[in-house]
Amino acid sequence: MKVLLIEDEAKIASYVTKALTRAGHIVTAIADGQAGLIAATTDPYDVIVLDLGLPGRDGLEILGAVRDRSISTPVLILTARGDVKDRIAGLNRGADDYLAKPFSMEELLARVNVLTRRKGEDASPILRVSDLVMNETTHIVTRDGKTVHLSQREYEVLHFLMLNSGRTVTRTEICEHVWKSALANDTNAVDVYIQRLRVKIDEDAAEKLIQTVRGTGYVMGAKKP
Repeated sequence: MKVLLIEDEAKIASYVTKALTRAGHIVTAIADGQAGLIAATTDPYDVIVLDLGLPGRDGLEILGAVRDRSISTPVLILTARGDVKDRIAGLNRGADDYLAKPFSMEELLARVNVLTRRKGEDASPILRVSDLVMNETTHIVTRDGKTVHLSQREYEVLHFLMLNSGRTVTRTEICEHVWKSALANDTNAVDVYIQRLRVKIDEDAAEKLIQTVRGTGYVMGAKKP
């Protein structure tokens, strides 16, 4: 599992990193809140272990930003703040679990394993960007509650954009994902389908979700910092 550890106490970060690595996890350890926020909202992880008292950005700010972007990665708050109010604040902002310092490494590993297992069991088939909703099981797409009728290829292009919402994807990436190798060099086909999607999704909406990144490709929704 890929674990993002955001913890500014060097000894604790080293201790946790070594234990998670020995358990077979791949750990990215970050000590600064702002850098942690960027990592948590731009790179995919299986679980985030998050301290609350951080330099640069408070842990609750990071947690709020993660959930505001509809990122469902399980978050375990790891902090010296053992007060009930702090626990409740973290859970209300979207944390999945809470472990107060000092803690046993065995308990931390057990909780990380539970969170990753729960993520696999409870993975939702719903993708959501603003008021655009896609059900990956039924392939039903709605915008502002109204059904959007798409061809199979239009659905596949939109699905790729929504999976990568907030990240700029190149025309080549879209082409290779949707058409595999058949049209790997025909990026003009991507522009054709993007235009069709804009007509069906954005034309009558005040908020335009499919944005062009000049010279690069497209981004679905607001571009992440």
